[in-house]
Amino acid sequence: MKTKISVIGIGPGATADMTERAKETLRNSNIIVGYKYYIPFILPFVTPSVEIVQNGMRQEQARIEKAFEIAESGRDVCVISSGDAGIYGMAPLVYEMLRKRGSDIEIEVIPGISAFQKAASLLGAPVGHDFCVISLSDLMTPWEVIEKRIKAAADADFVTTVYNPKSHGRFWELHRLKEIFLETRSKETPVGYVRQAGRDEERIVTTTLGEFDPEDVDMFTLVIIGNSQTYQFKNKIITPRGYYKNDTSDDIATGQNIMIKSFRTIEKELRNPDIPIDLKWLLLHAIHTTADFDMENIVKADRTAVEKIYHALTQGGVRTIITDVTMAASGIRKGALQRLGISVKCYLNDPKVLELSQKLGITRTQAGIRLAANEHPDALYVFGNAPTALIELCSLIRTGKAHPCGIIAAPVGFVHVCESKHMVKPFNEISKIIVEGRKGGSNLAATLVNAILCYPDATQLKPGRDV
Repeated sequence: MKTKISVIGIGPGATADMTERAKETLRNSNIIVGYKYYIPFILPFVTPSVEIVQNGMRQEQARIEKAFEIAESGRDVCVISSGDAGIYGMAPLVYEMLRKRGSDIEIEVIPGISAFQKAASLLGAPVGHDFCVISLSDLMTPWEVIEKRIKAAADADFVTTVYNPKSHGRFWELHRLKEIFLETRSKETPVGYVRQAGRDEERIVTTTLGEFDPEDVDMFTLVIIGNSQTYQFKNKIITPRGYYKNDTSDDIATGQNIMIKSFRTIEKELRNPDIPIDLKWLLLHAIHTTADFDMENIVKADRTAVEKIYHALTQGGVRTIITDVTMAASGIRKGALQRLGISVKCYLNDPKVLELSQKLGITRTQAGIRLAANEHPDALYVFGNAPTALIELCSLIRTGKAHPCGIIAAPVGFVHVCESKHMVKPFNEISKIIVEGRKGGSNLAATLVNAILCYPDATQLKPGRDV
């Protein structure tokens, strides 16, 4: 009968997380070989007469050679390995040595609960969908290869578990990993890390990729980075499998999910992503609508303009938005207006507009703004087409006939367009959003309004609530 080497995964540390099969094998063992740090974890399950052979860190080959010497002398032996013996454990080394020695010793691998599984259970359910596991230890693998694997994991949107994130000699690699992931993942991506999972010194932290501090991690820590669908709920991290993706009651419908992915793509390509969240929120909407990254150069907003306009429309008693043309009005999301109790009005087709424009020799859009200011002097005024209408509003403000809670100045064209936008700038007491130069348009003006109406979603980078 062949002698046998049993390679036992003893779990992450807590005796409760050790499998019954592992415990039974240990009870029946006469000789156990293992790393001295792990020996105390198995002592409750071995007989007093058991022979224990132990050595220190980085002496794995010597340990397994000793196990083979014992087995080849005719005695069964157990090799212990933390977590699961086949995941960054001793099982691969045992098989490699079996091949190298040309031995006919029987090998038995007894699986265990991996440390990443234990860490994941403590964090919630972060590995609920496709995931990968990467070690940052470059003792056996060149860093160039590790970095390629990190980039592949980030690009493929894998939930990623990081083993061996730091050591006394490896202090920068985790910083580099974070840098790589931020090239393709949102700063709001959930991140969790667990130190000494299942042991007395256990520590659990949940954060985001942007806030994650690699300096808070050591060699006894496992880090788990979520994918683009991962979210935090009640201080837990969840990566959905997708069971509810077709449920119409789900928080994220298909259209909104597409928009979220688009925004995250746009954010990665911004030349300067580290700008105030309200301006970024406007830019993401503007670029999403136009596919024009020149918006970074030309969309300007007064400090806290988005927040002030949102509060005026939702808490300050203003419940009206005035647009220069009907096309701008039609682009404002009806779901958001209904949700917030706001109405949109365009006076262009009002019967009194034609009469007034003919009588005074002004454009219909100018006449429409005059009528609007008379009835709604404090509304949010939105311009996506007619510079003459914007010029008219400026005149009404200067004469005290209008005092809007905000102005979106985005008329498009070649005649009086730039001048009309310059005219708005001196009104320091009014919150303004301006698309500089000739560019603009009703669709752009409307999307800037939509950004304001869903401003509370900006910090989570979760657009499209009302799509």
